[in-house]
Amino acid sequence: MDLSWCRFVGALVVAILLCLQGFCYSEQAPNYSFVHDSTSAPNISYYDYIIIGGGTAGCPLAATLSQNYSVLLIERGGSPYGNPNITNLANFGASLSDNTPTSPAQPFISEDGVYNSRARVLGGGSCLNAGFYTRASVDYVNNAGWDGNLVNQSYQWVEKLVAFEPPMRQWQSAVRDGLLEVGVTPYNGFTYDHIIGTKVGGTIFDRDGHRHTAADLLEYANPKGLTVLLNATVHQILFRTKGKAKPTAHGVIFSDSLGIKHRAQLNKGSKNEIILSAGALGSPQLLMLSGVGPAEHLRSHNITVLVDQPMVGQGMSDNPMNAIYIPSPLDVEVSLIQVVGITPVGSYIEAASGANFGSPAGMQSFGMFEPQTGELFTVRSDQSNPGMAKFFEAMKPADRVFRGGFILEKVLGPSSTGHLELRNKNPHDNPSVRFNYFQDPEDLRRCAEGIRIISRVIASRAFSKFTYPYLSFPALVNMTLSFPVNMLPKHNNVTSSHEQFCRDSVMTIWHYHGGNQVGKVVDNDYKVLGVDALRVIDGSTFQYSPGTNPQATVMMLGSRYMGVKIANDRVKSDGSS
Repeated sequence: MDLSWCRFVGALVVAILLCLQGFCYSEQAPNYSFVHDSTSAPNISYYDYIIIGGGTAGCPLAATLSQNYSVLLIERGGSPYGNPNITNLANFGASLSDNTPTSPAQPFISEDGVYNSRARVLGGGSCLNAGFYTRASVDYVNNAGWDGNLVNQSYQWVEKLVAFEPPMRQWQSAVRDGLLEVGVTPYNGFTYDHIIGTKVGGTIFDRDGHRHTAADLLEYANPKGLTVLLNATVHQILFRTKGKAKPTAHGVIFSDSLGIKHRAQLNKGSKNEIILSAGALGSPQLLMLSGVGPAEHLRSHNITVLVDQPMVGQGMSDNPMNAIYIPSPLDVEVSLIQVVGITPVGSYIEAASGANFGSPAGMQSFGMFEPQTGELFTVRSDQSNPGMAKFFEAMKPADRVFRGGFILEKVLGPSSTGHLELRNKNPHDNPSVRFNYFQDPEDLRRCAEGIRIISRVIASRAFSKFTYPYLSFPALVNMTLSFPVNMLPKHNNVTSSHEQFCRDSVMTIWHYHGGNQVGKVVDNDYKVLGVDALRVIDGSTFQYSPGTNPQATVMMLGSRYMGVKIANDRVKSDGSS
């Protein structure tokens, strides 16, 4: 029997088995002929560009560079296609609560005691997040020194495939109207732009509730110029030092899903490069594992110091999120982030609702609940609060499932920073990271102002049908704190300050960044200082998180924008020589 026919039959059987297990993709998944499991990789291979990390930055960057060059994209996770927990909006949270060794989300707990996750899947964080799509502000673009025209063209390139206008239903509309009622104005309607006031932003979920991710941007790729390897973990970037003014990156060592090691190297040519796009945790970690980082720290792990670069792993930040849980007397739609109030006080107000938080998987989707706690009566009842007691007494057992949503705030910036260090030399393991939430008093002030705005939105006429009139805002605060939102000790916030609530209830919104910042670890072209033929293009280079959600900007910059610039600069260099 013909070998190709055997492979076809085998693939068909696997597809049928996956469908029987509920892993059929409801839309036509792209037929990427260039995507392969890492076990099929040769012992050694050669490319013009090697991109480490097939996430929000790496996928579109690979697609752009593949038009004219041979590109290898190495992703440590698997494919997002065919996984309904990634694809379907209603299943949001299931991937985040999946703690299996090969799950799309790899959990970690920061040294601050806050639950978090990092992506481990083709498409990166765009496969796991709440889907909000918004551009960076004009000031952010100008401060970064980016070409505004190319930025806009690059955003549009992304938006053609992955950005949509969300449907506005009752809960999101009530939050929008409540924000306007309490003065978060003007109303800017539906827009991708970052503008002070209240707006409806974009989403990467289409009208059918299906997620579109950075992996979809590989549709732009030249299939003849691109190779994507899944389930491939890079252990080390290789450098040449002999006869070189600076260490020069020339290859990588990676292991496949069976633990077998392979080598990929750059083709000969002074302009070929390795590009790190492994994210705010993965990129600093890999630089350190390869000998670029704080010398004393590297020596403590018996890593040979190639370049003493003390700023690798520094400047780590995570935008703190604080949410108020609001039980509703009415059924609400399943919705993720759609409306945002961009306030002049430095807080962003957003909301989510519905049954995606009522299932055991969804209970952890904002880091707020333990699995299997899908009933409100498990929340501690504060009998000293008459409204709280009346609420629990009035509830019928059939109503004690989660029905309601959250209004949350995220702090601009933030100004507080921490650091990242290696735990060990195993690239599969998470590094140690501390974000130092609210270390800067300005972050705490912004959070407290955001909580005050949320309290007014909840009390607004526009939002009134989704609230129990006898549940005061302090009761909602205390109810929220009853859930294990983090590992920090809790205070009784019925009479304490908004600032204390911010500290007690801090969570991640998965917008961590830093560790390889521009001007400290990389230059303005994202080339790593002190070495040649190596760049970092991802959120680890950011000083501050762009806009209310960074994914659009990561796809724009870490991909199309820098891909075009790299290709154009290379053509100009070739012409001048």
